[in-house]
Amino acid sequence: MQVFTTTQELREFIAQYKSQNPTKTIGLVPTMGALHKGHLSLIETSRAHCDCTIVSLFVNPTQFGANEDFSQYPRKKEADLHICNKAGVNVVFMPEIEQMYPLDSTLQITFNAPKAMANVLEGKTRPGHFNGVLQIVLKLFNLVRPNKAFFGQKDAQQLLIVQKMVQDLFLPIQIIPCPIVRNEEGLALSSRNAYLSANGIQQALKISASLNATTKAIMRGIKESQELKRIALEILEGLEVEYFEIVNHELQPLEQIQKDSTLILVVARVEGVRLLDNLWF
Repeated sequence: MQVFTTTQELREFIAQYKSQNPTKTIGLVPTMGALHKGHLSLIETSRAHCDCTIVSLFVNPTQFGANEDFSQYPRKKEADLHICNKAGVNVVFMPEIEQMYPLDSTLQITFNAPKAMANVLEGKTRPGHFNGVLQIVLKLFNLVRPNKAFFGQKDAQQLLIVQKMVQDLFLPIQIIPCPIVRNEEGLALSSRNAYLSANGIQQALKISASLNATTKAIMRGIKESQELKRIALEILEGLEVEYFEIVNHELQPLEQIQKDSTLILVVARVEGVRLLDNLWF
């Protein structure tokens, strides 16, 4: 496994690799580190689909708001490198901020994520978040020039907006969605789970339970979004629910479930920790 900390090193590797292996494919797994089994599933999928797997470890400052946890976001570089090496990653890219943002903020090229998709749900409470996401993702795409990039379905809104960027900018990259990975009790894996106490983890299980109840209701024939939301909110009682929404893949609200084009999203806080989960239907 090779580890690069500068954009120059990475670009030289990519140029050489593509020159020597013109028919081989490169897979990119963009992460902010603090790797867990959810990230491992992305790496495993990349390794199954691509000849060379590159993992980026970079906590991106431009996607954090003024009151968010950039400085407190978990950073576990040595553990992450060990995980990547054991998982068979070919290249790890772990730059410092000045490598990814060499220009003063007043000189940087910035992005506007599509308003209809970026100003709702996560974007409603995190203005500018998806602008920062697209900024860093496009930088990584330009550096790595991957054939495929792997994103988890847990960050559903992010995944859909990245797909829209690839479509709108004609990027020659295939975005591969990867299923949510859960612990044995059903909690969606997240780096932020580390902030929870044992009791908090038990409380957080209400989130996946609400989605399970929604699934069962749909299987019983209930299609109306308001009724499904009522069922879910009963289970979520006691948590600080930020939202429970049923939308299409353009993130527009749905009055009824539409098969193969529905996304059910929930965000709740447990012990002050903001947790996301969702169901693709």
